Amino acid sequence: MVTVYQREPALSRRALLKGSGAALVLVVTGSAVISPQQAWGMEPAALKPETMATLVQMARDVYPHDHVAERFYAIAMKDHDTKAGSDAAHKELIEAGIADLDQRAGEGGYRGVGWEEDRVKLLQAVETTPFFQAVRGGMVVGLYNQKELWPLFGYEGESFSQGGYLTRGFDDIEWL
Repeated sequence: MVTVYQREPALSRRALLKGSGAALVLVVTGSAVISPQQAWGMEPAALKPETMATLVQMARDVYPHDHVAERFYAIAMKDHDTKAGSDAAHKELIEAGIADLDQRAGEGGYRGVGWEEDRVKLLQAVETTPFFQAVRGGMVVGLYNQKELWPLFGYEGESFSQGGYLTRGFDDIEWL
């Protein structure tokens, strides 16, 4: 006699789909922006919390890295809040740019657009504006200058103080 055991899956398809949503969910409450999934939050000083939440989503859409947590994008966008606190023109540029983006997106605004591809099309429509250029330009420094992220990209930091790149693996081609 042969006994057959039917093995139940450890994780159902429904549970997988329910728990694996990679969508960025930012909660705007009072004067704060909170990410409940990743346990971080920020309280903007000059910009509206809704504006900051949209900037974080926009930053992820402009420089998408699935392996980078939203908090790093929020840290990069915090510079716009700081600058808006001392520069009224910058504050107006960011607030008006987000308002325009939300208007172009329609009901629900930019963050309400569910598909990344559709959000990218909205960004392409405004990519020549001073608003977009300010956000994109700030992201290069704001995101990639965070030392905590360097290992994720395989960057070891500056090399001059450690003898230069020639003695620190210049010819390592593990990535090839």
